[in-house]
Amino acid sequence: QVQLVESGGGLVQAGDSLRLSCAASGRTFSNYAMGWFRQGPGKEREFVAVITWSGGSTYYADSVKGRFSISRDNAKNTVYLQMNSLKPEDTAVYYCAADRIGYRLGHRKSEYDYWGQGTQVTVSS
Repeated sequence: QVQLVESGGGLVQAGDSLRLSCAASGRTFSNYAMGWFRQGPGKEREFVAVITWSGGSTYYADSVKGRFSISRDNAKNTVYLQMNSLKPEDTAVYYCAADRIGYRLGHRKSEYDYWGQGTQVTVSS
């Protein structure tokens, strides 16, 4: 079992930056690939970014490529999502998730085994 707790969300203006954190506890964090997803108002939950167990590989949704950056600190059992140049369409609840297949760059919800409760990000225009 892995417990995930997101933090760092908030209300910002378009063009601002935010850094989300996801703290993990339970089973060995460093074995898992970690992903970020988001769910906007009235929308399906969608993939944002993923990082492999070692941090050696990452993959991003086209909508955030060049603006968002995912990273991890295995010593702190934490994964981060640095979000720059935020847009109103980035408004969503952001979720982190853990995939027990640590080398996989999964982008489907079904590939993830554990989920956090989410943190709200609101970007005003």
